Amino acid sequence: MNFRNALVAATLLTLPLAAQAQPITGLYVGAGIGGSYMMDEHAKVSTPGGTATGQLQSRIGPAGEISMGYGLGNGLRAELEGSYIANSFKGGTSGFTGGGGLEQKYGAMANVLYDFTGIPVVQPYVGVGAGYQWAQENNLHASQGLNTASAKNTTEGKFAYQGILGVAMPLAGAPGLALTADYRFMGLVGDRNYSGTAPGVNFKLDHDLNHTVLIGLRYAFGAAPAPAPMAPPAAQVAPSPVSRSYIVFFDWDKADLTSRAQQIVSEAAANSTKVQYTRLEVNGYTDTSGTAAYNQGLSVRRAQSVAAELVKDGVPKSAITIQGFGETHPLVPTGAGVREPQNRRVEIIIK
Repeated sequence: MNFRNALVAATLLTLPLAAQAQPITGLYVGAGIGGSYMMDEHAKVSTPGGTATGQLQSRIGPAGEISMGYGLGNGLRAELEGSYIANSFKGGTSGFTGGGGLEQKYGAMANVLYDFTGIPVVQPYVGVGAGYQWAQENNLHASQGLNTASAKNTTEGKFAYQGILGVAMPLAGAPGLALTADYRFMGLVGDRNYSGTAPGVNFKLDHDLNHTVLIGLRYAFGAAPAPAPMAPPAAQVAPSPVSRSYIVFFDWDKADLTSRAQQIVSEAAANSTKVQYTRLEVNGYTDTSGTAAYNQGLSVRRAQSVAAELVKDGVPKSAITIQGFGETHPLVPTGAGVREPQNRRVEIIIK
């Protein structure tokens, strides 16, 4: 079974255990293992008898990483990562008749990632990183005809960069725990020099690029149990002849009005002309998913969207007061980090 088929099988087996993906808020840790392919590495070998250039070919080798990061609750997160990659050389081309040895890379990377939300079962993410990697060469040698040159077992460090594409699958019954699979492309900047075992011999290596696939686990601390998926009403009205109040509901992390929501706002604007009022209160609210600061801003944006629609429908702007209450005053009490559709609302109160 190749790696792709194994990944598909693992995904199908874990689907019954999957939970609804939510943005990470707060501290998390992760780890992964897998394999890495190093592209042909350019080499220049200098000896007292002359210089030879070519490429060293490598085999797929093991790779692993551990990470610790922090999520902002809106999809963005930052992390520090420690990584390890090992590739052995299997021969040489373009000037070399042979080659061998083992290259091990280890170091630290700082990554910035973004999680895409609103997709059932899984949560794709992308990221970029920069850091420093040490490349240790063991028994490095290259041949040109009958002549073979060898390098000392030494280590050289270089700045590194990487791009990340991945997907996480939260596991039901274990809040905060997710299965991860990602692809990483990492490169080292510039060339590296390794002294030879014989006088006057030097190896210069560059074009150090790795393609890595990792399978792992990630745990977010303090994560609340994810609510069961449901189809929330786009908008509802809570009619009250006495209080003249109306309620407009919103989709998760949205502040724009649906067509049904526009109808409710239009009804509130029309009814405001039939009674004597002093003002219209427009109060915005959110659920508890995301950070408190982010939710406060989102509640204000929702209230502003409703107020703008009221003005469009003929209500004087001077008669409207706007307030945002964030995740406070929920219609349905919940714990932290819960997407509750009835708490994502704006209340229009005619006084």
